[in-house]
Amino acid sequence: MNGAYQEAAWGVIREVEKAVVGKDQVIEKIMTAILAGGHILVEDMPGTGKTTMALAFSRAMGLKEKRVQFTPDVLPSDLTGFTIYKKELEKFVYQPGAAMCNFLLADEINRTSPKTQSALLEVMEEGQVTVDGVTRKTGRPFIVMATENPAGSAGTQLLPDSQLDRFMICVTMGYPDKEDEIEILKRNQKGRPAVRTSNVFGPDILCKMQEEAADTYVHDLIYGYIADLVEATRSHRLISLGVSPRGAVARAAMSRARAWLKGGKYVVPEDVSEIFVDTAAHRIQLSAKARVGHVRPADLLRQIEEKVPAPSIRIRRG
Repeated sequence: MNGAYQEAAWGVIREVEKAVVGKDQVIEKIMTAILAGGHILVEDMPGTGKTTMALAFSRAMGLKEKRVQFTPDVLPSDLTGFTIYKKELEKFVYQPGAAMCNFLLADEINRTSPKTQSALLEVMEEGQVTVDGVTRKTGRPFIVMATENPAGSAGTQLLPDSQLDRFMICVTMGYPDKEDEIEILKRNQKGRPAVRTSNVFGPDILCKMQEEAADTYVHDLIYGYIADLVEATRSHRLISLGVSPRGAVARAAMSRARAWLKGGKYVVPEDVSEIFVDTAAHRIQLSAKARVGHVRPADLLRQIEEKVPAPSIRIRRG
């Protein structure tokens, strides 16, 4: 295990904290998802710092970034690219779309059409796009960080379940408290803080970090704990659609990344429980009874977590 890599990961977190005030836990969870090789969905009201967060992460990690402001007139080809006939070359030439990068910021993703949203399905799952029968790989690593306004906001459309399931985690920013808001005002006096984010490392280093995190040891008891939590979402009377197998895989990957980031040699139950809600809340569908009763997915998942016994494993960090 390379301690220098872990220190570099925390260096990214510290850089992002300079741009985003008072959201340390959210920043750490997003960094964990990136180390796990996953995509991130950030849901909240406009103006809470979602885009600033994304830009700060991409610049701190030296990634080739592309940003798409999703509106109803954005086309699938804007993301995947298209081929155009070049008369002087007498052949069709591929024009890359926004997805051909390392870090794609999909801003307000739920404001575009379902057809355009579906264009992201292949690239999020496989890291590639197919245009006119030809498959092309994106950059490596490839991360999608999407922001969305709450359902019901003007001009929004619900994301399909198949796309929600491709996001490793879903987090919310929330409004800052008074002290943090004052600090935000001070930092923005000289322009946007994300623009001043310093580069900590590049794409090659991030790939090596992801490989190390993926090699973190997971005991069969931990795999059993993850499976028990997933099964509990599928059999709960207030949940009509539980967590998918892809969701279980995401939870295991997040747990390994969290253990690696915290300096652990193996995954412990705390690594699983700390990311349970963030990896599951956007993947479940509540029953009609739960919706009528205004039950929140996060509250329901915390109840499930309390009822599912965690295995007894001795904790050793560092």
